[in-house]
Amino acid sequence: MAELATIARPYAEALYKACTGKTGVDLGGASAWVDELAAIAANPQLRQLLDNPKVSAEQLFGLITGVARTALPDMAHNFLRTLLDNGRVQALPEIAAQFRALVNQGNGSSDAVVYSAFPLDANALAELGARLQKRFGRQLNLSVQTDESLIGGVRVVVGDEVLDTSVKARLEQMKAALIA
Repeated sequence: MAELATIARPYAEALYKACTGKTGVDLGGASAWVDELAAIAANPQLRQLLDNPKVSAEQLFGLITGVARTALPDMAHNFLRTLLDNGRVQALPEIAAQFRALVNQGNGSSDAVVYSAFPLDANALAELGARLQKRFGRQLNLSVQTDESLIGGVRVVVGDEVLDTSVKARLEQMKAALIA
């Protein structure tokens, strides 16, 4: 069986080309509905229905669009129907990740996940974001996740780059120095 990333790539590229080729299509809005569809497709109960031969593509379409929190545009409906017709709904989370990477590449930005031991307020996040953008040399789309195991400080993941200033990382460095 083909890798999920291999299956997802042509769909993500086609969607990106369709969004950038049309005037008036908001890439941010398209990213939002692709992410929402991906979250729905990742649901284990929906995955069971996808494998059920008694459930038609039209029933799945109605279920997915009914569960969506926002009204989906026509482009989203067409995209979802294409995925259902080709049996590729299970690839939606990977399609969303690849689509987001194409959008970021197009506007020169990157997704960054900030792991913090404590919730960050808006001012602290804005200040941290400015410093991180200077450090990484590009626009960053920040998202924050709380990880109490860090004890203090932050851990930032931008693609395959990691900046770890957490207390946990410092303790690990001290431990390694003592053992060596």
